[in-house]
Amino acid sequence: MIERIPTERLLLRRWAPRDREPFAALNADPLVMEHMIAPLTREQSDLFVDRIEEHFEQHGYGLWAVEVPGRLPLAGFVGLMVPSFQAHFTPAVEIGWRLAREAWGKGYATEGARAVLGEAFTRAGLDEVVSFTIPANRRSWRVMEKLGMTRDPAEDFDHPRVPVGHPARRHVLYRLPRERWAQQLSS
Repeated sequence: MIERIPTERLLLRRWAPRDREPFAALNADPLVMEHMIAPLTREQSDLFVDRIEEHFEQHGYGLWAVEVPGRLPLAGFVGLMVPSFQAHFTPAVEIGWRLAREAWGKGYATEGARAVLGEAFTRAGLDEVVSFTIPANRRSWRVMEKLGMTRDPAEDFDHPRVPVGHPARRHVLYRLPRERWAQQLSS
């Protein structure tokens, strides 16, 4: 099981009880959650952490809590999850991130995601990682593209867990196969 991933500025780690309150505040922030169906209640946020921990136990990886040592005890999460819905690209492993506003614009999502990709393709032995978001979430698109992920618009999809007619239903899909990741490292 991958417990901790240190980077130059971050520590990606398993969740601690002290993380639940700041994570609930992050999930209740309308600006942080603007590209999701809705902000989360404290109960929904705690259930999400429970699911994250169950995912770690089942798969050996998950969404790691992001700490900025000496600055932010909990900046959000970056990590890997197996989508729990069916779509044309599943089964798959998704890389994702969610950071508090005070952690935006500092390159933390990209730095953490690069480290997670290294773990995904080496220790976890994955062949491909995907990522998806709504078309309006350009900040996440930029991170995906910085990671070397590519999009084929023909693969965009309607998220089956988002209600029909909701503005967050349509999603763009990005992919990164291990071979392309390895080529990026060598170039």
